Amino acid sequence: MAIRLVNGGEPGPLQDHALRERLAQVEMDFLCNKLTLRRSSESIAAGIGPGPETSMFKLYGTELNKRRKELKVLFMGYQGLGWEGAGYTARELQMTRDWLRSRANSIEGGSSEIQLNIIAKRVLGLPS
Repeated sequence: MAIRLVNGGEPGPLQDHALRERLAQVEMDFLCNKLTLRRSSESIAAGIGPGPETSMFKLYGTELNKRRKELKVLFMGYQGLGWEGAGYTARELQMTRDWLRSRANSIEGGSSEIQLNIIAKRVLGLPS
């Protein structure tokens, strides 16, 4: 993904070791989350109902989505800052909007703070 976005394949942000590490971590986290969701789906299909871990899926999924979208915009450089105008492609503008939209995902449908409270009480059994 990053190679396609950065300077037409020329050297760019991918030369930064810290950014490469962030990219690798986010992609590993994405794959782990995908496998965990699949395992949960298979448990439900086997007759084991969903438990409180679904709150963790929601929280982690929205936070992971924010991290992925943020990295895409970061790798786009200044092209990731556009809202409209001739200097940006439709794809660049959409990716910027997707990044901004990902920020709202942690608020709607139960904020991340509410999800953390649910996890603390129902999953970890912590007192109110």
